[in-house]
Amino acid sequence: MVDTLSLKQARKIVLLSQALPKTISHKSAEKATIAAINQLGYIQIDTISRIERAHHHTLWNRVSGYKPDILDSLQQQRKVFEYWAHAAAYLPIEDFRYCRIKMLHMTEHEKPWHPQAKKIKAEVLARIKAEGPLQSKNFEDKSHKNGPWWDWKPAKSALELLFLQGELMIERRIGFQKVFNLTERVLPNHIDTTLPTQAEYAQYLIKRYLQANGLGSESEFSYLRQGMQRAIRQELLHMLEAGDIIKLQLGENDYYADKEALQLLNKNVPKADVKILSPFDNLVIQRKRLKNLFDYDYQLECYLKPQDRKFGYFCLPILWQGEFVGRMDAKADRQNRTLIIYNLFTEKRFNKPDAFVLSLISALNSFSHFNQCQHWEIQQCNDRKIAEMICASHAHYQGND
Repeated sequence: MVDTLSLKQARKIVLLSQALPKTISHKSAEKATIAAINQLGYIQIDTISRIERAHHHTLWNRVSGYKPDILDSLQQQRKVFEYWAHAAAYLPIEDFRYCRIKMLHMTEHEKPWHPQAKKIKAEVLARIKAEGPLQSKNFEDKSHKNGPWWDWKPAKSALELLFLQGELMIERRIGFQKVFNLTERVLPNHIDTTLPTQAEYAQYLIKRYLQANGLGSESEFSYLRQGMQRAIRQELLHMLEAGDIIKLQLGENDYYADKEALQLLNKNVPKADVKILSPFDNLVIQRKRLKNLFDYDYQLECYLKPQDRKFGYFCLPILWQGEFVGRMDAKADRQNRTLIIYNLFTEKRFNKPDAFVLSLISALNSFSHFNQCQHWEIQQCNDRKIAEMICASHAHYQGND
């Protein structure tokens, strides 16, 4: 018999599994941070710094007292490592062996890579063996005896290729710049490095996804996992037969969950404050799933031409009381210590707009502080009533509705 799940129930399971709205609590913010990474499975890294970078933003929303240097510390303690999940990410160090699938693939399929990078791989590796950890900038000297192969671009590509092939790891970052070292010098000795079978890898993807999201569909398990669809389908059948997972019906769609996920429906969810999410937050990264489960149509518009943008360059999703209620285009003006919201766009009718506004103001105060800003201002809002209430409650609404 297949259990039927309502949309409201599905959202509750997903949000609790994602540690939203309730943050992960531990005796220290560092322990809470590693717990959050273990719970979510990965934290996506992104280079955009219009506001605090995505990996810090995602953890800040889940860990009370989180500070960016905590993640740096965990990396240097070898509790997390950088590699490719569906994108560049921090992962629990224990998950290293499951990354070997991609490492092997990158070793066997070098053809598209920079031709000069492939030629100088051995020499780049030899320099790190001899000199210790290096950054790409250490290869900028064009007068090196080996000539133009030591030019920055092919050397940088060689470093990235060696990293993806598992020969190098990123032992730490200086600023946001990667410091590469030999994998054998970075990876703790106790970590299992055996290559998983395809069935083991499929089971890992399913279990990790369910732990982080509570429930998932077949297509979601294989999201951006090229060539894994068949293995995941077979493993789902095996896990169903073994009773490790259950099948759920949500509308016309089939979902899967472990048995513990349904117990989350018995938990009380505290009234949620406004959460301002990163565009790369684990909850929103699969846009189709976001639309299906939360009826929230989201696109990051910084990749669009200016004339094609509807909401703004870097819109952040706004979550409140289990629903996505809007988005805001924001930028941290660090020189003037001001968080600028160019456009606040709400898309729900609020039964209690005053409660939303008070929660939003509190969230903006916290978010500003997180972004090293002392003030915030809203330049434009699509909802006249919300704009008036913000203006009445706070002096930082400065725009037109």
